[in-house]
Amino acid sequence: MSKACELVIEVTNSPHLQEPARIGATITWPESGLESVAGQPPIVCFAKPAGSYSRGYFTCDLPGPARGAQADWHAARGWIFVSLDNLGAGDSSRHEAERMDFAAVSHVSFVAEQEILLRLANGTIAPDLPPIIQPVKIGLGHSFGACMTIVQQAQYGCYDGIAVLGFSPLHSHPPSPPGEPAIVVPWFARDLAVDMPGAILNRSAVDGAASRDDAAWAALAWGSYYDDVPDSVVQLDLAHYEVLAARLAPADGRSDLAWASSGTSGKAGRLVLTPGMVAPEAAAITVPVLAAMGERDMVVDPGGEARAYRSTPSFELFICPRMGHIHNFASTREALWQKIENFGQWCRIHSGI
Repeated sequence: MSKACELVIEVTNSPHLQEPARIGATITWPESGLESVAGQPPIVCFAKPAGSYSRGYFTCDLPGPARGAQADWHAARGWIFVSLDNLGAGDSSRHEAERMDFAAVSHVSFVAEQEILLRLANGTIAPDLPPIIQPVKIGLGHSFGACMTIVQQAQYGCYDGIAVLGFSPLHSHPPSPPGEPAIVVPWFARDLAVDMPGAILNRSAVDGAASRDDAAWAALAWGSYYDDVPDSVVQLDLAHYEVLAARLAPADGRSDLAWASSGTSGKAGRLVLTPGMVAPEAAAITVPVLAAMGERDMVVDPGGEARAYRSTPSFELFICPRMGHIHNFASTREALWQKIENFGQWCRIHSGI
């Protein structure tokens, strides 16, 4: 069992946005306290979801063939699990799309996480949660959240290890069913507004694929959910993509689904599938890295992922069977969570705290 606290962290000093921002967060910890990690430094894990999801992706018992929420699972094993909304999504603040670039999104998250660490150290999160001093800090991200975890670590060196889930800094791309045409996604220039000439680098390929929208939608479902996820669950989750595609997102970025968001992180979000976009940041990572993905996922060349992290002292690759890109709907999600827990233990040893 676990306990949880909901927070909204105000960030007033972002030099990139030049306006106030906020980040929604849920802190989950063991109901019985931290006795299970007595004598060892506690682990604080900061988890960021995919671009069209909210922190509920980690805190909800998602429908499907498995049971349990990821935050509760890790808390039951002694972790303090901090689930965060990305800037522009969930309970976090919305801003003009072009202003939410990698620098702005990562800075606001970093400031919010530092405030949470300060409150944990001061023992002000909850009466039954003692002060957390010098924890081992794990950065965990799924898809877009993984991209931003890489950027944040490269810029601020704020974690003792990072778990990169369902994302490649070299090339992330939606898979297609065998025998079906490849999905074509736009590759965006990092320094151009979306409506400027040259902003879409592969314009001819995008224009040639415009008539295959139905096939792309079917391929999205195939790559995101494995065959044992009920179709009713697949359609339920896909519904929030339809809201995004129709540009029907409400101003507050919320969704009717507790785990989804109808808002995204603007410019940073659209850049996530452009090959090599955060390759320099990945190459600069100097802490242990876990690259984990489903059997069907966005990572184009799993075996080549180690090349992206040329400065890491430790790299581990894990491909979870019977899992699509949206990992926490899979029947095998606990296998992934176990691998993440094992990685956390290794980071404990490696950090030397």
